[in-house]
Amino acid sequence: MKRLLIIAFLMISSLNAQIKDVTVSILSQKYFVEKIAGDKVNVNIMVKPGFSPATYEPKTSQMKKLADSSIYFAIGVPFEGSWLEKFENTNKNMLIVDTSAGIEKLAMEKHSHHDEDEHEEHEDEKNHDHEKHDEHEEHADHEKHDDHDDHEEHADHHNHEGLDPHVWNDPILVKTQAKIIYETLAKLDSKNASFYKVNYEKFLKELDILNVKLSTILKPFEHKAFLVFHPSWGYFAKRYSLEQVAIESQGKEPKPKELIELIKDAKEHNIKIVFVSPQFSQGSAKTIAKSINGSVHVIDPLAKNWEENLIQTAQKIADTYR
Repeated sequence: MKRLLIIAFLMISSLNAQIKDVTVSILSQKYFVEKIAGDKVNVNIMVKPGFSPATYEPKTSQMKKLADSSIYFAIGVPFEGSWLEKFENTNKNMLIVDTSAGIEKLAMEKHSHHDEDEHEEHEDEKNHDHEKHDEHEEHADHEKHDDHDDHEEHADHHNHEGLDPHVWNDPILVKTQAKIIYETLAKLDSKNASFYKVNYEKFLKELDILNVKLSTILKPFEHKAFLVFHPSWGYFAKRYSLEQVAIESQGKEPKPKELIELIKDAKEHNIKIVFVSPQFSQGSAKTIAKSINGSVHVIDPLAKNWEENLIQTAQKIADTYR
């Protein structure tokens, strides 16, 4: 199975064929591919604007359109876990490439530190027999996992609910993704390899400049916390030494007790703005904002103009501390 192959194209002889269409999972990837491919390819987006890549279900018309794609650039978002194999079966000649491979994934943000502490305390109260049982199960699961081939291991990572897929919100991590995109295009379309290389190298410089801009905006606020509904900004927060506090955890709204703790955390950090994404409900965010005499603002992790959006997001986060 050629699913999620990152190195696969290195084993393929140069096809020297024109790539007409490629498909990507999310809008940000379209930006990346077009930066490198320019007008050499047409980029189709699977998750349409306004929809969540956590729960998206492709339409029949999109599945039919896959027949024209030479490459599918995956990125590790949850819906891919259920759909990549179907994509492959729809177009067996389409190469599926995981652009997030090689990136060390973060754990998804919990509701709050208090919630984590409670969990740890609860774990300590468990008896030794239960711990042994867990160790035995963990060992068995590990052995079973080792039996999987590399491709299935990649697929497992895409399905892993505990890992944060939002690697496109960190410009330095995007350099890794850009390299994979460039090498894939250059290998499959060797006659345009030099064109792709020039654009790729230009894009890398743009990413470095963007990183400096974001660092300049956010450096005065290092180690400050910001409150978001959906934890889309973990890599962004880590890159610029911020603390993301998430309301939602792994697709679940906070329970009443967790909501109280989030309000407490917000007050302790003197947070007055709750950030939400257009793709998610704003109910819990509005409740917290009202309780802290704050307001709800929108930052979109899947906006059309990726670079401009990251700069605007940095400015909005910085404004919360002024």
